[in-house]
Amino acid sequence: MENWRFKYIFILSLVLGTLSLTYLNFCCKPEILDIPFVDPGPHHVAYPRNYKFIMDDTPTCKTTSPFLIVMVPVAPGNVAARDAIRRTWGNETLVLGQRVETLFILGLPGEADAEQTLEKLKQENQQHQDLIQSNFQDSYHNLTIKTMVMLEWLAARCSKASYVLKIDSDTILHLQNLVKLLLDPKTAKHNYMSGLVWWHSPVLRDKSNKFYVPEDVVPEPEFPPYPLGFAYVMSLDLPQKILEVSPHIKALFIEDAYLGMCLKRLGVSPTDPPESTMFLVDPVHPLSDCSLSKVIVAMTRSIQQMTSYWERSKKPTTKC
Repeated sequence: MENWRFKYIFILSLVLGTLSLTYLNFCCKPEILDIPFVDPGPHHVAYPRNYKFIMDDTPTCKTTSPFLIVMVPVAPGNVAARDAIRRTWGNETLVLGQRVETLFILGLPGEADAEQTLEKLKQENQQHQDLIQSNFQDSYHNLTIKTMVMLEWLAARCSKASYVLKIDSDTILHLQNLVKLLLDPKTAKHNYMSGLVWWHSPVLRDKSNKFYVPEDVVPEPEFPPYPLGFAYVMSLDLPQKILEVSPHIKALFIEDAYLGMCLKRLGVSPTDPPESTMFLVDPVHPLSDCSLSKVIVAMTRSIQQMTSYWERSKKPTTKC
C-alpha cells in the first residue's frame, strides 16, 4: 500500500510539473500572438492584434511625471540616429520649467542578423533606458502598427502627462518653441492634435504610386484632415480615445491618413499651428537663423545637418 501511494504521488507530481512547463512555454513568451495571423492584403496592416512589449523598463511615467513626452519611431538598427538625438534635443529634459522626456519606439528587426541586433538593443537599453520595443515586424509598411502600439503604451503608462509629440528621427526639434506653444492659454488641453495639417489630401488612384488606394478600400476622393506623419503633437487624452474607435476602422497602411480617419470617427478636428513656419516638411536648406528661431520641427537631410541646426538654435540670434 505504501509503495502504491508513493508511486501515485510521484506520477501526479510529474504530470503537474509537465503541465506547468507547457503552460509557461506557450503563454509567457512575448512573441506568441493570441490572434491567428491573417494576411491583411496590400492596403491594410495587421491591427488590432495582441502585440506585446518585449522591452519596456523606462522610468518615464513610472517614477517621473513629464509634461511632454517625445516619441521617436525608429528602425531597430538605426543606433546612429538615436545617439544623435540623445546628444542634441533629446538631451533636453527641463524646458521652460516643464519636464520633457524622449523615448524611442521600435519593433522587431527583419534582417539576417536579427538576433545580434536584438542583443545590441538590450545592451543599448541597459545604458539609456529609453527604448520601447514591441513584437510586430518593424518595416515601412507597418508604420501604422508602430503608431498604434505607441498609442497603446501611452494610454496604459502615461495618461497623467499632458502632451506627446510623435517625431521622425531625421528632424530638428526646437523644444523651447514647442513647450511655449503648449503652455499658451489658447492651446487646448483636450482633443488637441496639431502639426502640418493636410485639409484636402486626395486619395491617390494611380496604381504606380506607392500610396495607391483603390475605391473599394477608401471610396471617398479625399482623406479626412490629418497632420503629416513626420511630426504631430496631441493631448494625452487622445490616445485612449483613438484606440477605442480604431477597431471600427480597418487599419490602413498610410499611418497619418489612418489617424485622420480615426479623428473623424471621434468628431475631433486637427488644429493648424499658429504659424505656418512652425512645422516644415520640405524646407529650403540651409535654414537661416531667423527660420530656426521660429521653427518647432523641420525635416533635415542628414544627422550632421540636424546636429548643426540644433547647435545653432542654442545660440542667441538676431531678430528677424
